[in-house]
Amino acid sequence: MGVNASYPDRQGTGIPTGLSIRASGTPGRIAGTQLFLANDSEAAREKKKKTSKFATLRKKLIRARRHSRSYDHARAIREFTSSWNIWELQGLVEEYEATAALKELAIHAALARPHANSFKEDLSSLYDCKYCTDVDLIYRGACFPAHRAILLVRCAFFRNLLARYPQYGAQVPVNIRTPGVDLPMFSALLRYLYTGEFHTEDSSLANYDVLVQLGEEFGIPNPLEHDLRTLLETGQYSDTVLVFATDMDHHPDVHTHCQESMTDSRIKNSELRCHKAILAARSPFFRKLLQERVRPGEEMTCMVLDDSVIPKQYARVLLNTVYLDTVDLSLIVHNSASMCSLSEVQAMVAGKGHITQVDEAMEIYQIGQFLDFPMLSQGCEDVLVEQLSIENLVTVLTWSGGAWVWLGAQT
Repeated sequence: MGVNASYPDRQGTGIPTGLSIRASGTPGRIAGTQLFLANDSEAAREKKKKTSKFATLRKKLIRARRHSRSYDHARAIREFTSSWNIWELQGLVEEYEATAALKELAIHAALARPHANSFKEDLSSLYDCKYCTDVDLIYRGACFPAHRAILLVRCAFFRNLLARYPQYGAQVPVNIRTPGVDLPMFSALLRYLYTGEFHTEDSSLANYDVLVQLGEEFGIPNPLEHDLRTLLETGQYSDTVLVFATDMDHHPDVHTHCQESMTDSRIKNSELRCHKAILAARSPFFRKLLQERVRPGEEMTCMVLDDSVIPKQYARVLLNTVYLDTVDLSLIVHNSASMCSLSEVQAMVAGKGHITQVDEAMEIYQIGQFLDFPMLSQGCEDVLVEQLSIENLVTVLTWSGGAWVWLGAQT
């Protein structure tokens, strides 16, 4: 058949299905249809132009990288941007320059901010280094120095056991009914109470049946953060009280004052009661001070702090960070009877009616530096960056604090 041949009608439509179908209708209708199609095509092109050319370029580069590692990206960019005008090219260059600058700032900021240990990391180090231990666990002839407060809040087994040995530094024999618990496994169980994590490289903890039996005998502890919050908020098993220098004006003998304060409900129920194990784990300053103050057989250890260096109004913020790794400035006691803090003095000199959260964060940052407690300092840096505004930008940039904040203000 020839090229102009036609086939029979399909489905009774009466429209031939041959290769030489010809349009029917008036010329005006045909012209209108062509105009409509042209306008529709133009609208589609305009809509396509409005899409992000940068995103399209990125997709092309990614697609090319998938097909060939030696793909010429410069050629792809040239071909893609060949139809761009000068303003579009300038926008692309500015976008690349801004991205490179942000990347460089991020690198410098990361280098300016050393790693700050979490409470899990510090408690793991506490278990390894045995700072300020107050009880010795004896298991299979081996001695495991430990911290009574952590064992009591974390494990029902040790709560019942240590209740029979309340003396400071007591040697407590540990008998476990579950078979197969060797010394490495017992050590790993103690580390779990300190960190909330098992370290399988330390023992044969892959034995599931032994773990199930130990869970039944020892009980399943709460999440570590939950138990630390309990210690902080309730003061349970506390063995240390923070005493500020202004509180000691009428008490020359600080240790006598601490023993008297044991019956003072105002101090007994306050946020100033804490646990030397946690303090020693988080701050080298606290650790050294405790090692100097701890006396054998002493139930409550006094830690005397200079109120002009660490104002009492920031005590709750400090302890909240020590226990939970969270800097919460809402815990500042603004009606504290402590001496004027540095930020308050600076506010009065500057003629301000009151200090701002930025001022308070700057001062608490310095306290973190003094205590060698990076988590507190870096938490204050985060607050400063979040609080940045046009009103305080100059103050933050001229502040002699962390380089990380200065880099954050630049961005």
